[in-house]
Amino acid sequence: MASQNLKQRTTTSGEDASISTGTDASMSNKSKRGRNMGIAKRGITSLAVAVSVPLSLTLISICLSSSHSHGSLPKPFWFLPLWALNVTYMASSFLMGLSAWLVWADGGFHRNPTALYLYLAHLCLSLAWNPIVLRAGATRVGLLVCMAMFGVLTRCYPLFRQVNPFAADLTKLCLAWTAFLSIVNLKLVFV
Repeated sequence: MASQNLKQRTTTSGEDASISTGTDASMSNKSKRGRNMGIAKRGITSLAVAVSVPLSLTLISICLSSSHSHGSLPKPFWFLPLWALNVTYMASSFLMGLSAWLVWADGGFHRNPTALYLYLAHLCLSLAWNPIVLRAGATRVGLLVCMAMFGVLTRCYPLFRQVNPFAADLTKLCLAWTAFLSIVNLKLVFV
């Protein structure tokens, strides 16, 4: 009966074959599974941090810049209501955080640190836009910030595409949002 549990392993390097019991093989599988679970948990943790930090900063920016000056700004009829503007602002922050995490997970920030600097520049610019335009009412400065965000994302797109095409597609969505935001801001300047 005990000889039925024996398994023979051969090595690819041509060394002598070793004999192990079935319990050793199951322990090896358990340790591999445990190691893989540890890697997966670290991946989920890093994803949560990469998405929640920009999202939290965006939410803080929205809360700090919320005022009634938005209602006093002259705006076109197709201008989004404040709640919709804030929701899409947060969605863009979420997508960009996810995109940056995908690039980081594939080692893109290590191979090309410029991508990290561009992502951080985009994060800072997007956090600055809301207080500048909606709190202070400085639409001309807000337009410059929007144009800088658009330029940063335009440069970020090919760098992200080299590492992960899906991350680049998410960046494309953020680029479309920034273009819309620039048009809205341009209308606010000339209204």
